[in-house]
Amino acid sequence: MTVAAGVGYALLALGPSLSLFLAVISRKPFLVLTLLSSTLVWLMSLIALSAVWRPFIPFKTAASWPYAIVIITSVACQEALRILWWRLYKKMEEILDAFADRVSKPRLFVTDKMQIALAGGMGHGVAHAVFFCISLLTPAFGPATYYTEKCSRIPFFLLSALIALAFVTIHTFSMVIAFSGHADGNRTDQYFAPVVHLTSGMLTLINLASGGCIIGIPLLYVVAAITLAYCSKVVWRRLSANANRIRQANLH
Repeated sequence: MTVAAGVGYALLALGPSLSLFLAVISRKPFLVLTLLSSTLVWLMSLIALSAVWRPFIPFKTAASWPYAIVIITSVACQEALRILWWRLYKKMEEILDAFADRVSKPRLFVTDKMQIALAGGMGHGVAHAVFFCISLLTPAFGPATYYTEKCSRIPFFLLSALIALAFVTIHTFSMVIAFSGHADGNRTDQYFAPVVHLTSGMLTLINLASGGCIIGIPLLYVVAAITLAYCSKVVWRRLSANANRIRQANLH
């Protein structure tokens, strides 16, 4: 392969995130800081989890259940971190609202809160892409490519980029759903993120079967599409509810 191929794989994995960053995140320095801190936190969590499992991998058995245990425990740890991230965000929101009251400025709007969640989710997704895709792309800049035995039809680097793009989408928008669920006390929204996270993780086990990537990748993108569609529904619901509250307040 060539430099163009390596850059292409990187843009495939992170191109949509870059566009979203330029269109939304980069306009507000606070969102940029949220994105950077989120990326660092999630990347450190992935490094810590990999350090825990490194002595046991690769497994000597051909069965997929040991990898399922790795995925389940990793998802559980990351979802616990998501709850911690939410609590830190709430404290930060209280500080910002208190400061706004002192200087006679408006508090955070609902759109500001959703953008903060979006930046945090993007950080989660970017950390995943860097850890599982970008860090593997160095050989892609060379004169050849690489195929795995289980998925001989798709280059390994393209496969990694496709999976990374799906997970970036899932992590970015599931954070918005999760934060909305915690803010409104909506159990469905709260459970959506961990369920989707675990489901998408388990779907990657299909790639361990011969030719499984032909089935696993499309299914992963189905989950990403569901996440994006549900996030749109949640955002519309919150914006509509906020607009109704503003109208009622104006009437009174």
